[in-house]
Formats: sequence, C-alpha cells, structure tokens
Amino acid sequence: MAHHKSALKRIRQTETKRVHNKYYARTTRNAISKLRNETNKEEAEKSFPSVASMIDKLAKHNIIHKNKAANLKSGLALHISKL
Repeated sequence: MAHHKSALKRIRQTETKRVHNKYYARTTRNAISKLRNETNKEEAEKSFPSVASMIDKLAKHNIIHKNKAANLKSGLALHISKL
C-alpha cells in the first residue's frame, strides 16, 4: 500500500486513465472489426474515415503506437480496395 498522499493520488489517476483508455481502445477495435466484416464496398468506404480518425486519436494519445496505427489503416484500406 502507498505511504504518501501523492502516491495515492497517482494510483487514482492511473486507474481513471486506464479505464478511459480501455474504453476508447475497445470502441475502436469494435469499429475495426465491423469494418473488416463489411461486404458492401460503398458502406465500407463511408465508414473508413471515421475509423481512421479513431485510430489516429489512439495513436495521438499514445494508447497505441503510431506505427501500429499506420499498419491498421493500411490494412483496412487494402481490405476496402479488394471488396
């Protein structure tokens, strides 16, 4: 157990950020899987910008690495072009 007030505050802050990051990462993963399961090219092209934006926001806030974000967007774009 922490012995300092600052350590207790850090524990609270970390837990809050963890839950927040987990929510946005899970939401983005769901959007990615929904896009990957899309069979209609027009629908996929329509939803791609919003999914790419979500991925960029995760990378911007260091929830995922910027190279992982680039790989995800590239793979999704390739998937859409093959539809």
